[in-house]
Amino acid sequence: MQKILIIEDEKGISEFLTEGLSEENYTVETAFDGLSGLQKILQNTYDIILMDWMLPGLQGIDVTKKTRNAGIQTPIIFLTAKDTVQDTILGLRSGANDYLKKPFSFEELLERIKVQLRNTTDEQPEILSHKDIKINLKKRECSVNNIKLHLTQKEFDLLVFLCQNKNQVCTRDDILNKVWNIHFEYDSGVIDVYINSLRKKIKAANHQNIIETIRGVGYIVKD
Repeated sequence: MQKILIIEDEKGISEFLTEGLSEENYTVETAFDGLSGLQKILQNTYDIILMDWMLPGLQGIDVTKKTRNAGIQTPIIFLTAKDTVQDTILGLRSGANDYLKKPFSFEELLERIKVQLRNTTDEQPEILSHKDIKINLKKRECSVNNIKLHLTQKEFDLLVFLCQNKNQVCTRDDILNKVWNIHFEYDSGVIDVYINSLRKKIKAANHQNIIETIRGVGYIVKD
């Protein structure tokens, strides 16, 4: 069952959408402000996000930017009363996939959701593979030689990022920006801790080390 997150501070709208989408056999979670919505996005996996623009705590635009900066590509549809061309362009440039102006018909929203879910299915494989490593992006599971790895959330995100960018050097700044969503000077030694932990878990599954260190720069996974 596909999972939708609604970030909307008007509870009447949120309840209406929750009821309608649940009847369409979607699993629905809700957040009523930008900060709690962002927290849910970073801690869970969703198939689509419906986001109000004007949110308390953190604007929808900012939630979207932080979501994309974290490397999360879940489709986002803005639901907003803002209706100028400039607003639409700003919303899309922030990383949103679609833009629906309030008031809108529920039937149109359903069609927009279906389009985004089709696009996601067409463009992004559910399974990411590298040699004997299999990563299920939707279930957030990873196995090596059919042995399941028990990874923390950040270990999983780090491995996915490295494998999605295989044959490219991932700098420490890249990793901090995309995996940890940190965009300021920060002790990158935390990356070494997670890399070492990943290597140990992969080795324990009788697999050779796939993560190479590029001294003074970052890390790379090669074919």
